[in-house]
Amino acid sequence: MKRSPINGQINRLPAAALAAALLYVTWLSFGHFQQKPSIKIGVLHSLTGTMAASETPLVDAVRLAVEEANQSGGIDGAQIEMIVSDCRSDANYCAQQAEKLITTDGVQALFGCWTSACRKAVKPVVEEHHHLLFYPVQYEGLEQSPDIIYTGAAPNQQLIPMVSWALQQRGKRAYLIGSDYVFPRTANQIVKKLLLAQDAQLLAERYVPLGEQKLDAVARDIAAQHPDFVLNTLNGDSNPYFFRALQKAGIRAADIPVFSTSIAEAELAAMGPELMTGHYAAWNYFQSVDSGENRAFIGRFRRRFGLQRVLDDPMEAAYIGVKLWVNALRDTGTLDMATMKTELAEQALNAPEGVVAVDADTRHLWKTVRIARARADGQFEIVWQSPGLVRPAPFPFFLRPDELSQMERRTP
Repeated sequence: MKRSPINGQINRLPAAALAAALLYVTWLSFGHFQQKPSIKIGVLHSLTGTMAASETPLVDAVRLAVEEANQSGGIDGAQIEMIVSDCRSDANYCAQQAEKLITTDGVQALFGCWTSACRKAVKPVVEEHHHLLFYPVQYEGLEQSPDIIYTGAAPNQQLIPMVSWALQQRGKRAYLIGSDYVFPRTANQIVKKLLLAQDAQLLAERYVPLGEQKLDAVARDIAAQHPDFVLNTLNGDSNPYFFRALQKAGIRAADIPVFSTSIAEAELAAMGPELMTGHYAAWNYFQSVDSGENRAFIGRFRRRFGLQRVLDDPMEAAYIGVKLWVNALRDTGTLDMATMKTELAEQALNAPEGVVAVDADTRHLWKTVRIARARADGQFEIVWQSPGLVRPAPFPFFLRPDELSQMERRTP
């Protein structure tokens, strides 16, 4: 058998040179090309069903934060890998997906849920495994967990200041309309306490199923009772049907303004801004926030996902959730869950909405509160904002312990 010329050359190499060559090959094979195992996160949002229009954009916001973290070195050289699960607008199915992501896929954190029904279904799964969920949407409060970071608003950071402002600016005759599930029913129990304290009048309190499209009768009732303002806690794709029904009933924003808790720029873009022009929303972030940090955020997002895309509060809250998690991991240098949670409780961030900070007692964020009027161009004009950061109060101070307990028991 002929000996290969290459083998012959190798055999003639001095021993030291041969050892160096072998080390070089080993470095190429296992050092230079071998990467650290990725760090997985689970993303739980509805890409189909009644909540899809609201929730799908949040996946892009999470993706932007993950890509930015990976481009800046990841976590100690390890890349972050997203595993996205479609919750199908079904809270129980979302809880099943959370279980799978934790036990089968081995994710280090979960980012997701929109409705409180979804969060309440996922919460016991997260707590059973002593895991970690970042929840990015405003909600009704009356909850806190050592295993959840709430990056959306507590009631005193959206609902309560919005209703107080409406009572001061528009009048004391209120009409409540909402989807029939946890958030609207609990939120309206808080609102009714506010109305009573302000000597205001509740004209009606109506609920419809999630995804309800037939809202003409509600609109006619609003027109007949002519409240000073409407508090809208509808969620998902019921909202465009509601505003079309108002338009059909001849209700104008100048006469009967609607204050919405779950409509932001993404929903305006989906349903057409003309339906809501002149009506109001309250959030911590609007795309119209005038700051260098926000302009840079908008620019990065649009370069990645399209120049026509809009940003809104839940998207920004989803984005900063990833940022807080990445910063805590980098600060601790460990994936140990207990250490991570301790570090998260001390995190602060210069976010697009402004400075935010985790409240160590409640795991909610200190935030700025803003109320804005919808414009015809699909953006919001900010008409009021808090003079500084508002400390989260998931259990409103004006509710007695027995009232809080009653609310929790009544919540479906």
